[in-house]
Amino acid sequence: MKPKVAFIGTGGTISSLGSGPLDILDYGASENRMQADAIAAMFPQWAEVAEVIPVNFENVVSHNIYFDVWKRLALLCERVVAENPGLAGIVIGHGTASMEETAYFLNLVLKVDVPVVIVGSQRPASSLSTDAGMNLVNAVRTACSPAARGMGVMLLLNDEIHAAREVTKTSTFRLQTFRTPDFGVLGHADGDKVVFYRAPLRRRMPDTEFDIRGLDGLPRVDIVYSYVGADATAARAFIAAGAKGIVSAGFAPGSPGTEEAAVLAAAVKEGLVVVQSTRAGSGRTFRGKRAREQGFLVADNLNPQKARLLLALALTVTNDPADITRIFETY
Repeated sequence: MKPKVAFIGTGGTISSLGSGPLDILDYGASENRMQADAIAAMFPQWAEVAEVIPVNFENVVSHNIYFDVWKRLALLCERVVAENPGLAGIVIGHGTASMEETAYFLNLVLKVDVPVVIVGSQRPASSLSTDAGMNLVNAVRTACSPAARGMGVMLLLNDEIHAAREVTKTSTFRLQTFRTPDFGVLGHADGDKVVFYRAPLRRRMPDTEFDIRGLDGLPRVDIVYSYVGADATAARAFIAAGAKGIVSAGFAPGSPGTEEAAVLAAAVKEGLVVVQSTRAGSGRTFRGKRAREQGFLVADNLNPQKARLLLALALTVTNDPADITRIFETY
């Protein structure tokens, strides 16, 4: 008997149909995207490795996905598991623009005990040499793998299995766009089998302290990106807009410009939570003497966009800087 895997479609390149087989860049202009059942019909090969249960959700341009979609998606995952006893895992089709954020958010809030694999493609399903079909098959194979249990949410493209916490998109067009700086992949989905070489250590789904069921939204958290000549206009605007937290994407190894630092430090005294990250793309930030004096916390090695999500969720359970520090050290 083949294992059962649910496939939930949320849109993205992997669901897109362009104007022809050579339309590999401007296909989004057609706004022609398939639901999960149509994708399943287009790539029947995955039936060779599992019994795939298509679950139509909604097609969303991935840069428009945020909390309301994530909450419905998380609750849908829980319902799918409850309604399908013995389900081996869940695969979620997604646009690559914000895949890493969806993967990390779900890794922090999902309450299911089956592997969850986020999958996308760099070329639309209708294009010549699309990567959609193989990525889908490998995502299903990974979700079925007994070794995938306990790994939390994973992201799969280009035969590579990445941990949700560290993976990031690094190229606009290349098939090998997703990378895990510093640590590398969890494993590979090869032609003969799925192989894992390491496991994530940080706390992850389903054993987390975050419960989104009673939330209507997330506290406002913005990112201030540092660059030479910045005059803190962005920081002031975010504070004026009611931000409860700000992630500083600072100069490496982790510090904002002088004017930004002054504005943010003053806001910390008024209750704003500032977490220092870096624009470098890899490596961890540390809480040195200056950061301590300014009241800034640190993001460890989370990139700014993921630090923003963790800070927003942290603010749903605590405002205490020491407890927020614990959360960043835990997740």
